[in-house]
Amino acid sequence: MGAIGTARVDTSERLTRLRTLMQQQDVKVDAFLVPSEDEHFSEYPSEADKRRGFISGFNGSAGCAIVTLNDAYLFTDGRYFLQAEQQLDTTTWSDVPRDVPTWQEFLQKNLVQGTRIGVDPTLILGLCVIYVVVSYECRPIQTLADAQSLKNSLGKSELVPLSQNPVDIVWGSERPRRPKNPVFALNVKYSGLNHSFAAKLDRVRQELAKKSAVALAVTLLDEVAWLFNLRGTDIDFNPVFFAYAVVKHDSAVLFIDETQLDDAVRTHLDQDVGGLVKKDQPVLLGDKTNLAVVHALGEENVVIVPSPTAALKAIKNSTEIEGFRQCHIRDGAALARYFAWLEEQLNNRAVLNESQGSDKLEEFRAELDLFRGLSFTTISSAGPNAAVIHYSPDPNDCAIISKDQIYLCDSGGQYLDGTTDVTRTWHFGTPSKEEKRAFTRVLQGHIAIDTAIFPTGTTGYVMCVNIRLLCPKNADNTSETRGQEEPYGEMVLTIGLLISLYMEYIDLTALHKYRHGTGHGVGHFLNVHEGPQGIGTRIAYNSTGMKPGMTVSNEPGYYADGKWGIRIESVVIVREVNTPNNFGKNGYLGFERVTMCPIQTSLIDLSILTAEEKKWLNDYHAEVEFKVAPLLEGKDEHALAWLKRQCQPV
Repeated sequence: MGAIGTARVDTSERLTRLRTLMQQQDVKVDAFLVPSEDEHFSEYPSEADKRRGFISGFNGSAGCAIVTLNDAYLFTDGRYFLQAEQQLDTTTWSDVPRDVPTWQEFLQKNLVQGTRIGVDPTLILGLCVIYVVVSYECRPIQTLADAQSLKNSLGKSELVPLSQNPVDIVWGSERPRRPKNPVFALNVKYSGLNHSFAAKLDRVRQELAKKSAVALAVTLLDEVAWLFNLRGTDIDFNPVFFAYAVVKHDSAVLFIDETQLDDAVRTHLDQDVGGLVKKDQPVLLGDKTNLAVVHALGEENVVIVPSPTAALKAIKNSTEIEGFRQCHIRDGAALARYFAWLEEQLNNRAVLNESQGSDKLEEFRAELDLFRGLSFTTISSAGPNAAVIHYSPDPNDCAIISKDQIYLCDSGGQYLDGTTDVTRTWHFGTPSKEEKRAFTRVLQGHIAIDTAIFPTGTTGYVMCVNIRLLCPKNADNTSETRGQEEPYGEMVLTIGLLISLYMEYIDLTALHKYRHGTGHGVGHFLNVHEGPQGIGTRIAYNSTGMKPGMTVSNEPGYYADGKWGIRIESVVIVREVNTPNNFGKNGYLGFERVTMCPIQTSLIDLSILTAEEKKWLNDYHAEVEFKVAPLLEGKDEHALAWLKRQCQPV
């Protein structure tokens, strides 16, 4: 998520050296592609793999740089537009229009024919997800014929795999070393008996049999960690380690630096390992496997499919679900202590900056049982900084938290029994009418998602286009009737309508201000952003239907650039919902919320809340107080009093 620092970096010398290397005889490329990811396509790479950040000075988690012999371009998404404007040196980096959807399309339309485009094959996706742009939409490559389509779309230009990444050469001795930290086993009391290492291997082998494949190569770090019930600390905030794995019908191979394994881990693994994969049957590769792996195995020997490991990992078992519930209750106690402390400090006219607030929250979390670190850099943002969606404060240069401004805090923790991610927006003084109205409309959007009932298999993409609130035709969608009557009719609430509904005073042209997904998957003591499930307009979300046991976030927001930002985020678990007649005989799903942190009622314009929405808010706060208060009693009476005050019914 957020990355510390917003200062501009002079990258002119780095670019000059890179262009010199690009023109060398053994390279000879006219452009070079620098993506964000490492060879495992980690959303948050290690410091040693942040090549795009090094060459551009932009340190957001998403983006891609293209450097030509004369120009340099950066592509990112709406979460980081403002941050990129703050960090990029405009004397060396050209402006890329925000309506250009992909770097692939940019290559198609802006580079002259015959351009040699250099790539590091370990950092480019393999056959199935090098994207082809068709009518401003991206679709994944599934076959060699599609791969040829990409080549054809580039005309006489070509992608040139390089044996050594020239950015690494420019970086030289200043490049950090890649971590090789100790790996540890996750006890089955946290993963569940039916999610033991052996049980997971059996389930993967069932997938191999279905597809008549000889092996599955596992390349994503969180998938390797999940599959072997191992965790590590090689990447900040993500309890993973550098490794690859191959699962065959009779053995499993873990490719890892042996110095990272102690005797306990070796005993935990206790499986037959070793041996080569025979090529008389295809090897399955997940759809985020890099091109170098594809080439190593041979294009003719692989079948690229949506990762079966990712699909299995996404559905939590009863042990993991209970872990999510418990870690969020403990996390709620830390949040209550922090927000109570912050309010008191501001009332006493203490001068605190955003970084000091972030550090204090981490102190409270660190006292909790089973805590293993933060799940991402805390977004502690005051006033205008709250409009920078993934902002994080620089300890040496950040804003003061003021009673007179919006304060947005997006944070999370890693615990042995689960991962948390929660955003709450506060105003410790007197909010303006505009701020209260916007906050209330965001809350109404949050409640609409929390209470949604939808057919089994509905994708997060469809949910983001049509959030379906199933209710009797022409009837009120009250808590008494919702889910109790047969849903003969549907009230279809589009996200566009939802946003205009909860921000009706804002012109529709302002809808671009909601520049992030409505929800993302959350790992179990793994990556805070987990696929394949999610709620948003990414076309990838249309490939995975919601299933019971999946965990996702619920986080609508609104951002007034240069003024303030508002987001309300909680983690929810997909659950089955019973309707009297099971209309359509498909079954229905809803959400169970597990985040336990008050929503500030003094920021709400109660006059525009419906009776049902008020009931939802009161029920939620009663649950928060019931579950969190016992953890504060006798430990932090001030936080306990604050919690009870914030949970008073409206």
